[in-house]
Amino acid sequence: MNQPRKQRLKPLLDKVPPGFVVDTRWLKAQGIDPKSIHDYVSRGWLERVVRGVYRRPVPEGVERVSEVSWEIALLSLQRIMEKDIHLGGETALEMAGYSHYLSLGGLARVHFYGSVPAWLQRIPTQTKIVVHRHTLLGDDPAGIGDSGRDVQERGLAVNVWRWPIRSSSPERAILEALDELPNKASFDNLGKIFEALTTLRPELLTTLLARCRSVKVRRLFFVFADRYRHPWRKYVDASRIYLGSGPRALVKGGVLHPKYRIYVPGEFVPRGEEKAGFDG
Repeated sequence: MNQPRKQRLKPLLDKVPPGFVVDTRWLKAQGIDPKSIHDYVSRGWLERVVRGVYRRPVPEGVERVSEVSWEIALLSLQRIMEKDIHLGGETALEMAGYSHYLSLGGLARVHFYGSVPAWLQRIPTQTKIVVHRHTLLGDDPAGIGDSGRDVQERGLAVNVWRWPIRSSSPERAILEALDELPNKASFDNLGKIFEALTTLRPELLTTLLARCRSVKVRRLFFVFADRYRHPWRKYVDASRIYLGSGPRALVKGGVLHPKYRIYVPGEFVPRGEEKAGFDG
């Protein structure tokens, strides 16, 4: 190998921990030309995962796997390629400690929020990565931060740098999860999660609800909040939150909530205040 390629290799290895992945675009931005990429692969310094995506091999003695864990994929995007992507929705709630309230069985669904490269859906994983655009809150970073959990604590085979995953706080994550109702999430599951959310921060909730772009989500939040009556509910400043006008059809066969004017399952409506069902 000639000297210029050697000089480019060390910074690359310093930036990419074993087991992590990078794409061709990132490698080119580091000054690694296609010929050098091919050379690194042939020498075993990089492994080709799929077309345009490469992984730094794990050390000898560490079990080699063909799949890329969702944690490694996300951290590679966040911490190496510096993409504006975060973990959100039900997955962020699971990471915050509410996993026993989520449904079990089937292929695990992991929720990424942001603009992801096309190759993410092509890499081999043992999970279904569900990608959401920044539509609910736009580019607003409120409620997004380091999770406090790292890859060592997630029980991965590769013991690498202690990078925390950037994810939604429970306050933001529950709004993202409510946005999945009714077709891609369950009222029953989210009800159990919401019942456990006893320590949410009302100031952050007020900010997020005021900036939320979905009337459906804002109304649903108050339907759930009034149902479970956590102590923080009375401190959420509803005067700052626009709930729109007119009834909103949501659940076929549902019942119109008398206060928030959205059709939901009957058990989410106060007793004695049920209206006629919505048939769709």
